[in-house]
Amino acid sequence: ARVKQHGVDLAQKEGRPFIRYTKHENAFLWIEDMARAQAFSDRFASLEWPRILNPYARKVNPLMEDLLESLPYYWVTAQSEYSTDILFKSASHLSELYPRLRSHSTLCFGAKEVMSFLGKKIRSQFEGEVVTDVSDLSFKRIAGSRIKHRVKQNWLKMYDKAGSVLRLEMVINDPEGFTVRKEVTRKGKKVFKWVDMLKGVAYLFPYKDVSLAANGRYFNALAQVDDPTDAIRTLDRITTRKQIAPKRTAKAFNPVARDEVQIFRALLAGQHMIRGFTNPDIRQILKDSPHLNGIADPKRKSAKVTRILNRCHAHGLIAKIPHSRRWRVAKHGRIAMSAAVQLRDVQFPISHLKAAA
Repeated sequence: ARVKQHGVDLAQKEGRPFIRYTKHENAFLWIEDMARAQAFSDRFASLEWPRILNPYARKVNPLMEDLLESLPYYWVTAQSEYSTDILFKSASHLSELYPRLRSHSTLCFGAKEVMSFLGKKIRSQFEGEVVTDVSDLSFKRIAGSRIKHRVKQNWLKMYDKAGSVLRLEMVINDPEGFTVRKEVTRKGKKVFKWVDMLKGVAYLFPYKDVSLAANGRYFNALAQVDDPTDAIRTLDRITTRKQIAPKRTAKAFNPVARDEVQIFRALLAGQHMIRGFTNPDIRQILKDSPHLNGIADPKRKSAKVTRILNRCHAHGLIAKIPHSRRWRVAKHGRIAMSAAVQLRDVQFPISHLKAAA
């Protein structure tokens, strides 16, 4: 077996040994040398596409041989799809995990989270829709289902494929709004500027970077679902009073209490994923909550949020970003707080209904 791309056997072209693989439709179930296969794939975005495509244009448009000889085609990317696949050693492992991933994506990823996956924020001037839907794939002769988060004409979708592959796919139809740092000419001088990404094939490499970053953010947000046992152990830790000094302790958290979950939701808000958060950010989210109700003095509000942040820090839920006044959610914190939100909003109501039946 050989790894092929666009009908060209790259291993053979280099005169190197073939890479063995197992494939089902467009998904690789096993690859002998992942690093080399990834290197082949990474070449795609940096190829000289106009030089490759122009001969095909001359074949389908005979006018390019005479009347249009001096007018070359401007090649564009009508639609870009960039997938990240996670291969599971056992199909049973994925079948057990995927429903939890899908449920978490549906319940916990709102518009703010989806925008943050794309490296953006929802601003007052934003015009468009952020839509999430879940569909059954059985009509496509593929067992399973997929979840899609659509922002205008671009979307992220996740689905299980071939039984043992978890695929996340970033699709870009409208690149404007994504910015890339590029050398441009301004007043006759070459300078580097942040500019909108365009459809020209010269932007294929930025397409790859933007899509890979979006896929990575999405998978990072799902990381706490990987091992539910770890989440349970983490909940055990936060529901126990924490000793932070010989005579000081941090109060334990109650994962089903409304006030506690309000704090967790504020810290997990999607707009914090890229740059972290500050005391004013959390004050703004909690301004109408019981935590700050009845406190008129801004300094007292700030002090109250500081105590909340210090308590969360003592339990390892958040960590300070060095050389700044910003905080970020720690991996342990994302696991614990997401589990608490799920417990209050999903698991407890279900268990309550079963017990009442």
